[in-house]
Parts: sequence; C-alpha cells; structure tokens
Amino acid sequence: MEPVRRKALVDAALRVIGDHGSLAVTMSDIARQAGVSPALAHHYFGSKEQLLIETIRSLLRQLRSDTVAALKAARTPRARLSAIIRVSFHADQFAPETIAAWLAFYAEAQRSEETRRFLVIYARRLRSNLLVDLKALLPADAAERIAEGAAAMIDGLYIRQSLKSAPIGIEASIALTEDYLNALLATASPSPRSEKGRPHRTTQGQMT
Repeated sequence: MEPVRRKALVDAALRVIGDHGSLAVTMSDIARQAGVSPALAHHYFGSKEQLLIETIRSLLRQLRSDTVAALKAARTPRARLSAIIRVSFHADQFAPETIAAWLAFYAEAQRSEETRRFLVIYARRLRSNLLVDLKALLPADAAERIAEGAAAMIDGLYIRQSLKSAPIGIEASIALTEDYLNALLATASPSPRSEKGRPHRTTQGQMT
C-alpha cells in the first residue's frame, strides 16, 4: 500500500496547492484530501516540505515521460519541435490546478534553493529539447535565440492562463507558439547540415 498512498498524497498535494493558489497549506489539509491521517502523511514523507518536493518531482517526471513519448512518434526535426510545443500544453499540464501549482512553486523558488533547482532542471530541459532540433534546421546562434524565445513564450502562456478574466485555451496556445516558430524559421538562414541521415534523437535530461 505504501506506493499507492504516497501517490495519493502527492496527487492530493497538487489539488490542495491548486485550490489555495499557494504553498501555504498544511499537512492536515493534504492528508484530509487524500483520505488519510496527518500522522500517516508524516510517516511517509517526514514533513510538508518533503511532500512538496516530491510533488514537483512528480510534475517533472510526468512532463518528461510525455515528452519522450511524443518525440519518439515524430520523424523530422520540425515535427519534433511541434511535439515539444504540444506536450507543453497537454491537457494534464494545462489543468487549472497544475498551472496554479507551477506558479506556486515559482514563487517558492525565491525562498527555497531546492525548489529553485528543480525549476532550473525544467527550464534547461525545455531549452535543450528545442535546441537539439532547431540546430538541425538553423545555424547555432539563430537556433539558440529561437529556443530561448519559444521557451519564454511557453512559460508566458502559462502565466496568461492564470488570468481567469482572459484565459487562453490549449489549441490557441499551441497556435500562437507555432506561429512564432514558423515566422522565425522562415526568416532565418537554413543550417548547412542536412536533415538527411541525421540520427533520430529523443534526448531528455535525467531526473535527479
């Protein structure tokens, strides 16, 4: 039962953080949502801080798993770029409670070095995934510039989604990011390297 209960507590933490819009929740709040006692929650995680760290680990693991699967199904560098964009706005990642939790973790990163480290892992992984296939299409300097812009746009659309007065849907977010990418790809010089014969790559950073 331990793996089942640990997962139930992580899922409950995500929902409670999403409902509150911050990490100012208690172990009792999370335990109640999971249907277990606070004592059992402490038994499995030791402290609220450790449970919150496991929650962000869980978000990163799911995102990594979804990205690996999407990249395996794409056959060209341009198709893999689209796969990365679509995964970034997958329904699970775009759920209101998930977006609220990500924003809460970003706020916590200003105070917690461990939380900041996990968010840096996410940012580096997203940039690296974009850069691998952009470099197959463009010179390195242009690829790096576009990778930074596309990653910033993805993160920015998450923030826009938190504005309940003017939410942007999944398909609209994908379309905006694709339009940005297409516009820059059309104006940048192509890479001297040909796509032909390039190995199929699905590199992802390792979870720590």
